Amino acid sequence: MAKTEERIDKWLWAMRIFKTRTIATEACKKGRVSLGDVIVKPSRMIKPGDIVKVRKPPVTYSFRVLALTENRLGARLVPDYVENITPKSELDLLEIVKISGFIDRRKGLGRPTKREGRELSKFTEEAYDNGWDFDWDESDLDESDDI
Repeated sequence: MAKTEERIDKWLWAMRIFKTRTIATEACKKGRVSLGDVIVKPSRMIKPGDIVKVRKPPVTYSFRVLALTENRLGARLVPDYVENITPKSELDLLEIVKISGFIDRRKGLGRPTKREGRELSKFTEEAYDNGWDFDWDESDLDESDDI
């Protein structure tokens, strides 16, 4: 006998949208899952025909519920239970992000590139060659100077 309703967090896990049920529950609690245009709690019941939207930045996926199951499915069986109706514009955005990779790395984040490392080494070598003294101790300060 087919079920008529299922918890949304359990369904998201069973359809392999999230790796664990805990992650699916957290996504619901954080407002990343909506039914229609309404953000839902993990205990919300869904039925066949519902449209579920899942926000996994930078993309918002849309799925139509075709059938329900309470057990996690093999990847080959998922298309019998859910239809991916995500707009092509969202999928294109995902492709752009994959292609760009590390090209758009913001300055100051992550490890320096080889080029940045060479420039830093060159700068410090020049600074030492010009006689800049970066080592100092308290004896170099006057008694009147505050630290």
